[in-house]
Amino acid sequence: MFIPAYNCEKQIGRVLAQVEAEWCQSVVGRVIVVNNRSTDRTGEVVADHIRARGDNYVQLLLNNENYGLGGSHKVAFQYAVQEGYDWLVVLHGDDQGSVADFRSVLLQRDSLREDAVLGSRFMSGSQTPGYSRFRIFGNHLFNLLYSLCVFRPIRDLGAGLNLYRVSSLKDKSFQNYPDNLTFNCVMVCAQAISGDQLLFEPISWREDDQISNVKMVRQSIQTLKIALSALFQRRSFLKRDHRSKAVNNYGWQVIDV
Repeated sequence: MFIPAYNCEKQIGRVLAQVEAEWCQSVVGRVIVVNNRSTDRTGEVVADHIRARGDNYVQLLLNNENYGLGGSHKVAFQYAVQEGYDWLVVLHGDDQGSVADFRSVLLQRDSLREDAVLGSRFMSGSQTPGYSRFRIFGNHLFNLLYSLCVFRPIRDLGAGLNLYRVSSLKDKSFQNYPDNLTFNCVMVCAQAISGDQLLFEPISWREDDQISNVKMVRQSIQTLKIALSALFQRRSFLKRDHRSKAVNNYGWQVIDV
């Protein structure tokens, strides 16, 4: 399991409490918290949790630089491939989602034929307490637009609860995906264009004491451009560099606590 974490000292403890559930420990071999150079006590909270456990079920990774949310995904993808894991579940460290929503999926993962199971905040059965009607409407519009552009039904562009088959990541040029919050937008387009088998599952998603990093207008423009690129530049979409600046190596260090 991969937990991206940046300046979420108030929430990360609650997220780690989720993965302590007995059923979760029975299906998750290791939890890696990727600290994206937080400037608060996020790293210390995770380290305290690890020391209290006294084992390596939870491991703390520190990015060599602040790579952004997308860059932290790249670190986790590399880690999962190198360590030979079959599946990688993503759960954001700001405690907006609940891994329990994927309980049945994770317990039956060996029978899955899909390459990815993606959480959706905007389909029947999902719950979004704290979300404004305007934001929900906007997300539905973008989901429809992306569905039209990639010729596949897209139910969410980037919820923080997803499951990926690691073997399906090996043939993806994910190093060239954006390092910012639009990483998942490019990722889902690449999956659709590549013909990956995708399953969307309804999840609950809430806003309590989290701090949003989304700059609405700029992100909306970037999201629109990605959809149009997937439609009109389909042949080159998979191999082109979608980043604003090149990073030669997404490195990390394992923090020994």
